[in-house]
Amino acid sequence: MFASILSWSQNEIQAKLDSFYTYTSKSNNSKIYNLDTRLSYAKEAKNIAVGLKIDSLIVKSNLNTSQIYLDSGLYNIFLRTSHQNLNFSQKIKDSASMALICKKFGDYYDTRLADSAFYYYHKSEKLYRALNDNLNTSELLLDIAIIQKNEKDLTGSEVASFEAIRLLEELKPSDIINKRKAFLYNNLGVVYNHLEEYDAAIIYHNKALDLKRKLDGNNEITIDNSLNNLGHTYKNAGQYKLAIKNYNEVLSNNNFVKERPKIYALVLDNYAHTLYLSKDFKNLPELYFKALKVLDSVNPNDYKSIIINQHLAEYYNDNNNKDSAKYYGYKAKEISEQYHNDDLLNSLLLLSKIEDDSMAAIHLKAYVKLSDSLQKNERTIRNKFARIRFETDQIEQENIQISKERKWLFVISIVIILAAFLLYLVINQRNKNKELKFIQKQQETNEEIYNLMLSQNEGIEEARALEKKRISEELHDGVLGRLFGTRLSLDSLNMNNSIEAIKTRSQYIDELKSIEQDIRKVSHELNTDFVSGSGFIDIIKTLVETQSLAYKLSYNFEHDDVINWDEISNKMKIHIYRIIQESLHNIYKHASATDVKISFKLKNNVICLTMTDNGSGFDVSKAKSGIGLKNMNSRINEINGTIDITSQKDLGTTVIINAPLA
Repeated sequence: MFASILSWSQNEIQAKLDSFYTYTSKSNNSKIYNLDTRLSYAKEAKNIAVGLKIDSLIVKSNLNTSQIYLDSGLYNIFLRTSHQNLNFSQKIKDSASMALICKKFGDYYDTRLADSAFYYYHKSEKLYRALNDNLNTSELLLDIAIIQKNEKDLTGSEVASFEAIRLLEELKPSDIINKRKAFLYNNLGVVYNHLEEYDAAIIYHNKALDLKRKLDGNNEITIDNSLNNLGHTYKNAGQYKLAIKNYNEVLSNNNFVKERPKIYALVLDNYAHTLYLSKDFKNLPELYFKALKVLDSVNPNDYKSIIINQHLAEYYNDNNNKDSAKYYGYKAKEISEQYHNDDLLNSLLLLSKIEDDSMAAIHLKAYVKLSDSLQKNERTIRNKFARIRFETDQIEQENIQISKERKWLFVISIVIILAAFLLYLVINQRNKNKELKFIQKQQETNEEIYNLMLSQNEGIEEARALEKKRISEELHDGVLGRLFGTRLSLDSLNMNNSIEAIKTRSQYIDELKSIEQDIRKVSHELNTDFVSGSGFIDIIKTLVETQSLAYKLSYNFEHDDVINWDEISNKMKIHIYRIIQESLHNIYKHASATDVKISFKLKNNVICLTMTDNGSGFDVSKAKSGIGLKNMNSRINEINGTIDITSQKDLGTTVIINAPLA
């Protein structure tokens, strides 16, 4: 008995489910049933869903009902029932239904409010992405990309298109996926055409065409759209022959004008305008009139007629037919004023070229004003898109972020403090190492120069000893021997007063005078230090000769003999040596000089070192202080000196260093 009841209950539920799906199917069939009948079937389906208390069926029935309201033009009821359905889907956590409802909202606002459409499409895309539904996510990204393209957010449209293509690449190829890719490639082609990147636009339009031609079924309409877009790109790129070829392929369909007169008129106008741009006027303006006639047969003031009237005005203006140019120019303006968009902007610019004087100025002023307004609106829309993306992502990430913030804040703070401390230690130690290396290097060079001076002093002392020995030998062997011989001779003549003796004594007296001169000469040589101060000058001469030879420089070296280098401290001599060495190196490295002059002068107890070259010179005010110049300044400060550098382009450089002796 219980089994029979259970079986009967299950059969009844299944029957109701079958009825639900039957009513739902009929409510979706717009080809057989009118709107009222469809609505009645949708209500029957909803009653069954409510009776069964199956939430997913209730949501499904609500979706069908709201779609019929939308198809019927009952927009307020559509919005109300859709919002109720969205709230119910959120309550039962049906993400798939929420995504579909947001998609429906986006479709509703698509031709009404771009920012609202973007909001719901973006919300739907996020829901589908969370469900790992790449196919539906890519469809929402395509919807978003098209809105962004229409609102001049070209970069955003490009990014969304590529993201959708990436998601489709992860799916197994199929007809629906190829179709979706074709639409995305077409959108990229239009985007790149707007960006005037025509090569890229042509590539993506051709990709779209290739895929559309491989799709199942009759895809003539979408193929014609791609051919027209490709032709438009070729026209903008100045490849008129290829543009005409594409337009002819579209226009070759004899049924085109009957099946889609508006699109036919648009393609015909593009074809005529391409002929105009290529200077082929034989079928103009008749083709423009034919396009207008086709549109007038459908709607005399159709939006698409704006561009045809603009092209006619442009044609007549170039042919100096001002009356006709003004007629079609004002007609384009009149129709475009209903839309207040780029077509009105183009109409105003065209009239500013057609009209004369004050009227041209009025239209130009209106053009500038409208251009500013449109640009401002575009920026506002793009900012809204960015804000919508940001706010949506922010809401999704808010809870996760809050939970992570406190944990990571402490960790990051510790890491930063430790890193900063370690960085300080490394930098500080590195600077100390550099300073120590510099001091060590300087000490080594100073010791080298000091040893060189000691070696030179040893040579001087040796020369002095040899000279003293020579003078001693000369006094002993020469002067003293002559004195001794003269003294003996005079002693022998002391007692002889003959004339001959007197004459001989006179000769010996002259000999004594000669000996006196020799003694005076030796005394003078002993009194004069023939190597006094020559040691340091010799070292400098050796440095200049060696460096000049290595650097292929000719040199002139002058020094003041009054400078007593023996009384000057070794510290000053070492610094002067290094300054000259560094200067010669700088002349070789930077000046490209062939000649250098170096001189030492003593002025008011100040040693004046002057170095002049005939090199390329430089701008002293803009010169950067390199390590060489810094070292020179450091050495000059050590000896309480001053430096003065003068230079002119192509005339050389002069460096003057003054070093006080006390």
